[in-house]
Amino acid sequence: MIPDKSAIAQAVQTAHADHANDSGGENASYIPYLASVDPSLFGVCVVTADGEAFEAGDAGFEFALESISKVFSMTLAMQSVGLPDFHDKVGADPTGEPFNSVIAVALHGDKPVSPLVNAGAMSTVSLIPADSPDERWKKILDMQSAFAGREIRISDAVNDSEQSTNFHNRAIAWLLYSGGTMYSDPMEACEVYTRQCSTLVTTRDLATMGATVAARGRNPVTGKQVFDASLVPPILAEMTMEGLYTASGDWAYKVGLPAKSGVGGGVLAIMPGTLAIAAFSPPLDPVGNSVRAQHAVAQVASALNLNIYNSTDFAQ
Repeated sequence: MIPDKSAIAQAVQTAHADHANDSGGENASYIPYLASVDPSLFGVCVVTADGEAFEAGDAGFEFALESISKVFSMTLAMQSVGLPDFHDKVGADPTGEPFNSVIAVALHGDKPVSPLVNAGAMSTVSLIPADSPDERWKKILDMQSAFAGREIRISDAVNDSEQSTNFHNRAIAWLLYSGGTMYSDPMEACEVYTRQCSTLVTTRDLATMGATVAARGRNPVTGKQVFDASLVPPILAEMTMEGLYTASGDWAYKVGLPAKSGVGGGVLAIMPGTLAIAAFSPPLDPVGNSVRAQHAVAQVASALNLNIYNSTDFAQ
C-alpha cells in the first residue's frame, strides 16, 4: 500500500533539510573523476509504484551510476540465462569482504559468490549472451534505459578515468577465468563492466529504476514491462545480502529495506509493491556508502514506516 502522498512529500523535504549539512566522509579518490565532484551536492527522491515523484535538493544532477549498475545487469543476466543457472554460476551470498576483494575470490576457489561485488558483477556481465563486447554493452545500456524510462548515456570522462585505473578489477577477472567462472574473454568482460559503471543518472532516474522493481518489473512512468515479475524476489534478496557491501547486515537490521549503493554517491532502497527511495551525495564512509544518502534514505523509510520485516501483511 502506497503511503499518503503528502506524507511522502513531507518526508522527502524533511530528510533533505535535516541532512544537508551532515559532515563526514570523502569522495572516492581512487577514480579521479569521482574525486572532482562537488561534495556539497545532495539530492533525495521518492518514486511510487504508480509513477509519482517527490524530490528535494539536487535530484536533477547527473552522477556516475557505478556499482548500482550491478542490479540492472544482474536482472538482465537472470532473465537471459534463467534463475537456476544464474544462481549456480554467480551465487547469492555475502562475501564479508570489501567490494573489490581479491581474498574473497581466492577463498572460494576463484569463484564469485555474489553478483553485487566486483568479481560477481564481472562474471554476470560475461554471462549475458552476445556475439561481441559491443552487443553485450548495448544490451546492458538498453536495460538501464528501460529501468530509468529515458535514454541513459555513458560519460566518456568517467569511463576514461575508470578504464585507466581498473587494474585491480583486471586481476580479479583473470582469477575468475582461472576458476572457470568467466563466460567470455575476461578482459572484455572487465571492460564492459567498467562501461556499465560509467553511465550517468539523476537521483530521480535512480528512484524510477527502483520503482520499476517495486512495481514488479513494470516501469511506472513509461508503463513498459522491463523484466519478468518472477525475478523481483531474487533481485531483492541479492540486494539485501550485499547491497551495501560490508554494511549490508547493519542496514537490514536498522532500516529493513533491500538497497544498493555506489561509490558515485548514490543509494537506492526499495519497498516492494510500494515505492523506491533514492538519494545522492558524493562523500563516502569507509565502507564505500554515501554518508548523507544513507541518512536521508533511512529517515524517509522510518518516517513512512517502511520495513519489509514489519509488514502489515504478516499473519497476526
